[in-house]
Amino acid sequence: MHLNFDLRAKPGQEWFIGLGMEGSANKIAVGIVKQPLGDPSKSENRAVILSNVRDTYNAPPGQGFMPRDVARHHRNWVVRIVKRAIEEAQIEITDIDCICFTQGPGMGAPLQSVVIAARTLSMLWKVPLVGVNHCVGHIEMGREVTGADNPVVLYVSGGNTQVIAYSRQRYRIFGETLDIAVGNCLDRFARVLKIPNAPSPGYNIEQLAKRGSKFVELPYTVKGMDISMSGILEYIEEIARRGTEKVEDLCYSLQECLFAMLVEITERAMAHVNSNQALIVGGVGCNERLQEMMAIMARDRGGAVFATDERFCIDNGVMIAQAGLLEYRMGGATLVEDSVCSQKFRTDDVFVRWRE
Repeated sequence: MHLNFDLRAKPGQEWFIGLGMEGSANKIAVGIVKQPLGDPSKSENRAVILSNVRDTYNAPPGQGFMPRDVARHHRNWVVRIVKRAIEEAQIEITDIDCICFTQGPGMGAPLQSVVIAARTLSMLWKVPLVGVNHCVGHIEMGREVTGADNPVVLYVSGGNTQVIAYSRQRYRIFGETLDIAVGNCLDRFARVLKIPNAPSPGYNIEQLAKRGSKFVELPYTVKGMDISMSGILEYIEEIARRGTEKVEDLCYSLQECLFAMLVEITERAMAHVNSNQALIVGGVGCNERLQEMMAIMARDRGGAVFATDERFCIDNGVMIAQAGLLEYRMGGATLVEDSVCSQKFRTDDVFVRWRE
């Protein structure tokens, strides 16, 4: 179905308002953002967050979440989450300029459940759709919240691990995981330890690691600008099954090893592009130890590290609304027939038309 929309500002309009819907993993989230009509790159024209609502599906301890269960959770909650977001934003449906949705990457069934809801609202409210790359959403939200100018980005989450730098209207990937993501590595180790999944396995590992003191030697797998974590996971899982080391020491050692690898490839990318700024985004970016290690590296280079708290580093609808609004303001919209989600939507596939 082809719908035609007017993408221009209405007479007397002072703000663009976008509703963002995120559901690529175990969180269903809706956020509403408004951006002033002026140049969004100017500090005086910062976006205003009107609402940021989400609900998380957590599997029982020792288990991961299945796509069908997550999709069912999202379908059950999406209407309630949309209503809450609009109520908290104190806006009318007629105020919304575009509906932004995560088009990928992510888990197929959860992505599909949210895109169906976004299409339905678009046709019901006669508001244009804007498909958003999940990774780009994290980056743009991080840049907006922290004020980082042109940083090297360390994107670390349950499904993605990438070192990224911007060049010529693309977010270029300098290095990434060759197998599993760092968040997935932590989650899978949490299952072996039967650590609860609420509020998140990585957070619970972080708290245990704070009580650890003995470093257990683990493989360190950096290959140029890329890293590999599946072998490290298998190695530490075997140690955990033997029961020869304290759980706290294993959590501490795993964090230290993985984060040292991430810091190394981030610093190499910063040296390559001659940058002294690093921005951490993604759910694992909330980890205080990772932020501390990155800050030490950045200070040694005479620079600074930027990070956000759990409101914005964990998957949220605000980041989708922010990136989607930037695309919408450049004249971009997604036809309903083109709103097909993809599990393998790479960061560097996106043409970043809103940056010079």
